Amino acid sequence: MTDASVLKVEGLNAFYGRAHILFDVALEVGKGEVVALLGRNGAGKSTTLKSIMGLLAEVRGTRSLDGQNLARLPSFRIAQSGLGYVPEERRIFTGLTVMENLEVGRQPPRQGAPEWTPEKLFALFPNLAEMRDRPGGRMSGGEQQMLTIARTLMGNPRAILLDEPSEGLAPVIVEQMARTIAELKREGLTVLLSEQNLYFAKELSDRAYVIEGGRIRYQCTMAELMADDAVRHAYLTI
Repeated sequence: MTDASVLKVEGLNAFYGRAHILFDVALEVGKGEVVALLGRNGAGKSTTLKSIMGLLAEVRGTRSLDGQNLARLPSFRIAQSGLGYVPEERRIFTGLTVMENLEVGRQPPRQGAPEWTPEKLFALFPNLAEMRDRPGGRMSGGEQQMLTIARTLMGNPRAILLDEPSEGLAPVIVEQMARTIAELKREGLTVLLSEQNLYFAKELSDRAYVIEGGRIRYQCTMAELMADDAVRHAYLTI
């Protein structure tokens, strides 16, 4: 890692009813790092992010942000603490305009985190700048994905969880999404990136955790993962 851990997870176990889904997941992300959580569909990536964010009813284990224990906090308190979350489902407010969606996400600037304003976000997402007054329900899937990230950044998070940001997007939008994440890294934002697309993640990530069956099976630098054919074949190829 580049610095002390900003986001740290230890012994994370998650349950859907009686079904045990995550098993002692442990990971950490340093300041300004982009770390990929990689795995096939159904491996436990989204469940891990939802568990960190406090969105599941039964979760055990330690989760901390800049040393603050998140384990007993409801999800809205976790967001107020400075952890941003971009869900795979996007969940924008379709009846609100782009500007109104951004205002919903606004939080005060916080020490040690990049500060975001609508104008700064419009520079990051030029497409959104051209549709400030357009309702979210009249936007394409790629535009909605951009708006979801922008709305989360309006909270001035210390760290951000991105769940499958490239999923279902046209190649040109995927390229733009990659440039966006690279810019977040340059801003010094800490990013945990859940991805099934290895080749999207490898261009952006410093390190990787590989998850399968709700367990972390492998952790390494991204360069080490790309050089290890056996691990990629065992856990990432379809």
